[in-house]
Amino acid sequence: MDVASQLKRGISRQFSTGSLRKSGRFSFRRQNSMDPRRNNFRFSFGRQSSLDPIRRTPVVDEGSDEVLTVPDNLDSTMQLLFMACQGDVGGVEDLLDEGIDVNSIDLDGRTALHIAACEGHVEVAKLLLSKKANIDARDRWGSTAAADAKYYGNIDVYNILKARGAKVPKTRKTPMTVANPREVPEYELNPLDIHIRRSDGISKGSYQVAKWNGTKVSVKILDKDGHADSESINVFRHELTVLEKVRHPNVVQFIGAVTQNIPMMIVLEYHSKGDLASYLQKKGRLSPSKALRFALEIARGMNYLHECKPEPIIHCDLKPKNILLDFGGQLKVAGFGVIRLSTMSPDKAKLAQPEVIDRSSFYTAPEIFRDEIFDRSVDVHSYGIMLYEMMEGVPPFSSKSADEAAKLICLEEKRPTFKSKSKSFPSDLRELIEECWNPDSGARPTFSEIIIRLDKIVMNCSKQGWWKDTFKLPWK
Repeated sequence: MDVASQLKRGISRQFSTGSLRKSGRFSFRRQNSMDPRRNNFRFSFGRQSSLDPIRRTPVVDEGSDEVLTVPDNLDSTMQLLFMACQGDVGGVEDLLDEGIDVNSIDLDGRTALHIAACEGHVEVAKLLLSKKANIDARDRWGSTAAADAKYYGNIDVYNILKARGAKVPKTRKTPMTVANPREVPEYELNPLDIHIRRSDGISKGSYQVAKWNGTKVSVKILDKDGHADSESINVFRHELTVLEKVRHPNVVQFIGAVTQNIPMMIVLEYHSKGDLASYLQKKGRLSPSKALRFALEIARGMNYLHECKPEPIIHCDLKPKNILLDFGGQLKVAGFGVIRLSTMSPDKAKLAQPEVIDRSSFYTAPEIFRDEIFDRSVDVHSYGIMLYEMMEGVPPFSSKSADEAAKLICLEEKRPTFKSKSKSFPSDLRELIEECWNPDSGARPTFSEIIIRLDKIVMNCSKQGWWKDTFKLPWK
């Protein structure tokens, strides 16, 4: 099961006892558990913290006259919170008289006063305050009892707390904050589950390694200044929208995002093997079998993006740095969705912000370099340059600076020469590379055509015994 599937299962189990330790929420089975129809019904501390980004309404069995009773196996803290949730003044008082701490908390940092404030139990709140409950205790999201009472419209409890000097923390809304908790996106992650090594610093605008529920992930953080910048927000929204809808073995996997808390974040799967740029720098020229395998995996990922409906996803920045290697050595296309486009027609687009393009990159297609209207073939051009580098072991025009190489390719329509021996790679592959970087965008093949041609090259080479037993087809 992949990470995204685990995420969805985890959310669906929020209110089950199996997720008790992870979620910090506790649930209690209704009585009459012998009835199989009722085995799935749960009672939970109904209203959650007003600042919890994943608030959900508990399951309620309307019309049932069943009485919820406290299970015998609950610890003292949970018994207290249970009684407070039920509005059982006598039960709360008995527990406090037995010596249970009035400020006991659950795993979410919630006290009995938080629970009573959420549920609007005035007499319970008065009792807890008389027992010196901490009026300004904050839960894991920073919410107080007064904030919860105000959020859920429990004015009587709120007025009592305010009269005693309770503080209501200011909420920091993000540009993507939803008005109704039911509208919180399914991909929303709890920021407290994401741990970033602060000693490494925050790399603004780029992905960095973090841990989400103990698993290594890649996280992009929108810095605090970016939350006030409309353009930064638009870029964030665009990337999130693109990442959310893609799913393919050769495309980096989106895990989730933080949009209801500051700072906002995008979380992707982490690849410990790094990127193709680092791999090529270390390995140099690839063997024909590995070059073809890599070529096919990249083409499959790109073909998926280009065939997305209703509009194709054009990468615009395809380069080895944006090709990641997973633990098994499989390639994943990343870095798409960052560059925003202005759609000119169903098949044509233009850069919404031409200044964001790195014109010193020799992977950039001529149409993008010159800020012209373009189509999906710009990615095919970049792909051809990458194939050349895998085949030759060096970037095009390696004796030149990156800026000079980019100008030679994009402005002067120069193309690098093949230096490897003609017997090292099949001629069909060289022909394909030359078609991919053709100055005429209309002459470039599509990725679906590239996949077919690469498959034929592999089969022909296998039949002719190019690589004998060393050539395998792990991507099949």
